[in-house]
Amino acid sequence: MQSEAPRSPSARRWGWPAFLCLLVVQLWAAHACAFFAHEYAHTFVAWILHWKANPLALDYAHPSWTVFLIQFGINQNVDEAPIFASGHGMQAAIISAAGAFLGNALVTLPLSLWGWCVARRWNARGWAMFCYWVCVASIGNLIDYVPIRTFTDGTDLYQDMYAVERGFGWSPWTLLAVFGIPTALILLYFFARIEPRALGWLFPVSTPRRVLLAVLTAFVLFDFYGAAGWSEGGPLSHRMSVISVGIAAPLVSAISGFLVSRHVSVR
Repeated sequence: MQSEAPRSPSARRWGWPAFLCLLVVQLWAAHACAFFAHEYAHTFVAWILHWKANPLALDYAHPSWTVFLIQFGINQNVDEAPIFASGHGMQAAIISAAGAFLGNALVTLPLSLWGWCVARRWNARGWAMFCYWVCVASIGNLIDYVPIRTFTDGTDLYQDMYAVERGFGWSPWTLLAVFGIPTALILLYFFARIEPRALGWLFPVSTPRRVLLAVLTAFVLFDFYGAAGWSEGGPLSHRMSVISVGIAAPLVSAISGFLVSRHVSVR
């Protein structure tokens, strides 16, 4: 007789207080996982290319609630100015691109999908929901660079996409074509397949929770990550963030919330 995976306690019906507490903790933890993978991708690539002595030496910033809650102020601690000055602009570009496209696109995103499959196999809905949020945070770390901060004002080397453009000798439009098309395809696949299936399996009998997570997903992607250019990157980046926050977030929230309220996919 074929053995069944043990039933996880997380598969039981969650009350609203427990569900909301778990949701807050998971959002924080998922953002931290994607964030540190992003920053360490920068530092490890810089270390491999001999531009950093210690790959673990981030600038951890002065301890504060903002640093603790959203890691704002922590950075890769890699000075790219001397890399460009020495004539190694392509290496600086590789270091700058590593955060989103190595740390997130090639590490945390596939790991989150793999973790989801494992958690689902073991009927561990709590872990599955955490993997879902890591997936969301990974995609958020892609769109807050491309397209949000692709068209920077070209004055700050510490804007990763400007460093990529300068190092490779690309225009912002070239960068948008090279990295923006894969990002758009990932985003489309997420909303067309991953989100509806994930929320349908997590909450097959709770329409309010499916709708809440769909709306919250749009908020995280387009309001939280999409606001990255609001105060940095120049006027075009600011405009992209305004579009993301003011148009994309409410539009996607409405569409996703409507779709998950009408259809449940548990496959």
